[in-house]
Amino acid sequence: MSTLWITRAETRADIPAVRATHLAAFGTAAEADLVDALRADADAWIDGLSVVATDEGGDVVGHALLTRCHIGDVPALCLAPCAVRPERQRGGAGSAAVRAALRAAEGLGERYVVVLGHPSYYPRFGFTRASAHGIGLSIEVPDEALMALALDAGRPLPAGTVRYAAPFGI
Repeated sequence: MSTLWITRAETRADIPAVRATHLAAFGTAAEADLVDALRADADAWIDGLSVVATDEGGDVVGHALLTRCHIGDVPALCLAPCAVRPERQRGGAGSAAVRAALRAAEGLGERYVVVLGHPSYYPRFGFTRASAHGIGLSIEVPDEALMALALDAGRPLPAGTVRYAAPFGI
């Protein structure tokens, strides 16, 4: 049985459900606290780029967040954190939220997105190994875990070190 996921920008009413989704998905408050901190960071938060996936009943089951970062001095977006309630994982809710967030970013004229995540998951959205484009971090991470995406194929990814928003602590 397939589920139709409804994706949309987060509203103020969704904030408790988004937090509950991250708490359930990760089992700690770290990611939920990060979302709250990013929401409060005017330099990082971009309205419309916190996307929820809801089920047919309107319950939030997934979340994807894009916030401002930089590759060198070039504005970019960071995809993180993303979460799906455990009982709804592996059903496409996360993919639906990520795809909707990327479409929303493209619609706002954003050009580049980086993600630090599972190298077997994010390539389905077009992400490739960041180091192949001269993109790195100021901390050590597995090379295959840092990935980047150009939302406009006509504008290649810039090289440089990723600078995350302050709440990431990187």
